[in-house]
Amino acid sequence: MSQALQDLLDLLDLEQIEENIFRGHSRAAVVPRVFGGQVAAQALVAAGRTVPEDRLAHSLHAYFLRPGDPGAPIVYTVDRMNDGRSFTARRVLAVQHGQPIFALSASFQRHEEGFDHQAAMPAAPDPATLPTSADRLRGYDHLDPAVVERFLEAREAIDLRYADDPPYGKFGEPREPHSQVWFRTTGKLAGAVDEPLLHVVLATYVSDMTLLDSILLAHGRGGWAVGDVVGASLDHAMWFHRPFRADEWLLYDQESPSAQGGRGLGQARIYTQDGRLAISVIQEGVVRAPR
Repeated sequence: MSQALQDLLDLLDLEQIEENIFRGHSRAAVVPRVFGGQVAAQALVAAGRTVPEDRLAHSLHAYFLRPGDPGAPIVYTVDRMNDGRSFTARRVLAVQHGQPIFALSASFQRHEEGFDHQAAMPAAPDPATLPTSADRLRGYDHLDPAVVERFLEAREAIDLRYADDPPYGKFGEPREPHSQVWFRTTGKLAGAVDEPLLHVVLATYVSDMTLLDSILLAHGRGGWAVGDVVGASLDHAMWFHRPFRADEWLLYDQESPSAQGGRGLGQARIYTQDGRLAISVIQEGVVRAPR
């Protein structure tokens, strides 16, 4: 396991300070606020710590309320909304400086057999044939080297590979609002940490990294890295359909069906490399041209 991955696992391993109350810390992000994927992942950890082990996360719905302060601890309070025969529901509020910054509702289900069908996996290049983030980012002469290093530092625990040029790599002309990214952790998960909740939490962490890219592509924008867009996540929803491993390749197939009123919508499906639909994701964000 890489040191970067161990550092990420430590970041997600919350301290329990009271029943139903947990505390987490932050790490450097590519923007001067807490990374949304981090607070979502930590909130899901807090919820999962109060749920029986035989119940797996199947959905989450969340709102980003305020920018998080990366220099201050985050306190997560868990409301045990319901414990039914098949489903368990939890609500989590993340608080800093006495104010809520993030709210999450999550549902967990005991394993059950049932109907089974899925959308087919789209065509995508083999991840082994794609450049790494470091190779791709350092190949763009127009990017500030300091920005490139911030990107790479923030993502060093994740091997993330774009199928095509990301928005900040090729911009100025509109493109199809569709983006594909392969991702996995930079090391294998084993031993005590290798549990289903952790794989779900890691996928939640990564899911906020690139989902709004397809909005930028539709308008030929490069994003904050080149200074032609300002924005932030507003809400985030995920449905976990089938088992998967975050340390094995996952295809993040993303598109944007709409942007208007200063907001853009991204929706995506995440597939295992052998074609199983693992996760569905939807996120809306503020996307504006700088004033």
